[in-house]
Amino acid sequence: MSDELKLTQIDGIYSIGAWVYVDAGSSQVFELLADPRKHGSFDGSGTVRGALSAPNRLYLNATFTMDMKLVVPYRIRNQVVEFEEGRSIAWRHMGRHVWRYVLEDDETRGCKVTEIFYWGNARSRFMYETFRVPERNGEAIVSTLSRLRDYFLELKTP
Repeated sequence: MSDELKLTQIDGIYSIGAWVYVDAGSSQVFELLADPRKHGSFDGSGTVRGALSAPNRLYLNATFTMDMKLVVPYRIRNQVVEFEEGRSIAWRHMGRHVWRYVLEDDETRGCKVTEIFYWGNARSRFMYETFRVPERNGEAIVSTLSRLRDYFLELKTP
């Protein structure tokens, strides 16, 4: 694991995140993130199975339902709560925690992708912390960013 993929506190005390450079521009990365049908291709948590109901491309306030599995199968309905074309996208579900991606182009290194899990607005921060949800999601962030980096490397490999 590179130094870039070490977890850090981001955006205050109720968040955790990491970042990585990927060999692509921010518009290309954003297109992948804005297509919920492709989220399983880079999900590092192992819980995303696929999109059940979703627009072809997300937008602010769009809702999408994902097929998930964490011990048992379940479905979760998400809503996009932040959408800045080519720059950032975030969504949350009934638990009210937020998954956010922030993209920054770097002419020499590609696109810096930062993924942040924010649980400050969660329905029960105490329960999240008691059951170590932030820590488990932090591990998933590192895995997701690694898979995202590899996804774009594979696109470039003949």
